[in-house]
Amino acid sequence: MKTDIPEALKADLPPNLFGKILGATPVVMTVIATMLAGLASSEMTKAQYDRSLAAQQQAKAGDQWSFFQAKRMRGALQRTTLDLLQATAPTTTPTPAEIREALLDAGPDGASALALLDAAPGQPSLACLLRGEPPAPPPPAASVPAIKTALDAIENLRPDAETAALMGQVTDAMLTDALLAAKARSDAHEAALQPIGRLIDALDAALSHPDGQYSATQRGLTAARLRFAAARYDMEARLNQAIANLYELQVRKNNLSAERHHARSQRFFFGMLGAQMAVIISTFAIAARKRNLLWSLAAAAGVAALLFASYVFLFV
Repeated sequence: MKTDIPEALKADLPPNLFGKILGATPVVMTVIATMLAGLASSEMTKAQYDRSLAAQQQAKAGDQWSFFQAKRMRGALQRTTLDLLQATAPTTTPTPAEIREALLDAGPDGASALALLDAAPGQPSLACLLRGEPPAPPPPAASVPAIKTALDAIENLRPDAETAALMGQVTDAMLTDALLAAKARSDAHEAALQPIGRLIDALDAALSHPDGQYSATQRGLTAARLRFAAARYDMEARLNQAIANLYELQVRKNNLSAERHHARSQRFFFGMLGAQMAVIISTFAIAARKRNLLWSLAAAAGVAALLFASYVFLFV
């Protein structure tokens, strides 16, 4: 169906291209207003998504900080117990030969512990236990300068504007790779500790006495186990701290993204209001005299709204 502009309206419009543009102003401005409303709604949805994602990551960071705090406390408890043990009775670290001799006299449990000790990881595990030093975790992945700079800014409580500018240089891919590397490092360290844990359990089961009497070898092993556990918990706490810091960086980055989308949504909303004003003016022009002037104002308002929306989309 063809739509014709009434002759009374045509008389108020210039008979040229500009006049045709003015005649189409109500329709064009309605389309622009609808488009800007959709963009405003889309940006607000993205802001809500980023806020939700930041909340999930904050919960993960909280878990890692809880692990960090618990392991630091456990490490302190192990050192306190070791101090009490050494204050109660002097202890000396037993030699592998003394431990083997004690296991030979310990019956079936001692035989099981000896079998574990003679297995492939047995001797290195016993050496770590007697030294009180857990195996070192794998070396960390190469540090990404942008991530390190952003973490330093957060740690040193730099101004929010400066921190936001630094975090803008950190991409999601950088953070994802850094988190995967930190978790893999923690998992590898935990896997390296498992043979030592099994050996400690076997030695405790073999050398424990129901009557509560402790030999010098067992007291020395207990002191070595406490020393080893304290160092282990401290090392694991540092690994959890590294993971927590990366999660915190993700939280801040997503919060900044949410704020950006929220600001863009507001500006698109203002642009929509400008386009709606153009629609209203052009609608009034249909029933008013000097319609070409009102149509010109409507077109100007619409162009201003469109330019403002383009600026928001491209630069904000």
